[in-house]
Amino acid sequence: MRHAVAGRKLARTSAHRLALRRNLVQSLIEHGRIRTTIVKAKEVRPFAERLVSLAIRGDLTARRRAIALLNDRSYIPKENRADYDKLSDSKRERVLRSRSGRRYRVSTTRPGVKFTAASIVTKLFSEIGPAMKKRNARRAGNEDGKLGGGYTRLIKLADRRLGDAGQLAILEWVGADDKPRPKSTAKTERKRRAKVRHAFYAGEGRAKPGPRRRPKAAKRPAAATGSEPASGSAGESTDAAK
Repeated sequence: MRHAVAGRKLARTSAHRLALRRNLVQSLIEHGRIRTTIVKAKEVRPFAERLVSLAIRGDLTARRRAIALLNDRSYIPKENRADYDKLSDSKRERVLRSRSGRRYRVSTTRPGVKFTAASIVTKLFSEIGPAMKKRNARRAGNEDGKLGGGYTRLIKLADRRLGDAGQLAILEWVGADDKPRPKSTAKTERKRRAKVRHAFYAGEGRAKPGPRRRPKAAKRPAAATGSEPASGSAGESTDAAK
């Protein structure tokens, strides 16, 4: 029996789970966001945060550790995908390999090829890592920025997956310009009831709930003044004169 054992099996073997985790994080680094089930997103999220922490360090040891955990691969940037689809198989192979033969090193293009493939680890250490380090420095208020975690955002979706009706979610990087939500100071009925409930359980006695907001009554039209004669009396005086 598997009671109180941490971790998620995901109906896969250990090797299959490792490959799934690597593929999902590689797609997250490449595209910036992925759409998967909420269980897989929760499983992948700590692994992605750990890789970002290595990218923030940025030294050679951290890069080697990230390659050992993630297994670097090449990908075609979004602006070059249309041109890549038009290439032959031989030119595609040239594009996917850098001049030095290593995928995780940035190099110039080869003869006959206008662009070269990018590297997952290179993007992690050259783009995502510095952006998150700058974000930590802004949040901490100093240049060191010694803050850890909070680099991803998990958004639950209302729709479910076809077949097994699994709940879907979006896992994405937080933006560099994300600001904390300002604290609301507006007085609402919900806050008033929460204040009364807190005072009751804290033993402070019954707090004054304060006046409730009521909708304002509509203004009534002004009544007619007595200076103007009524229509009926005016008609009677005319008949009497005749």
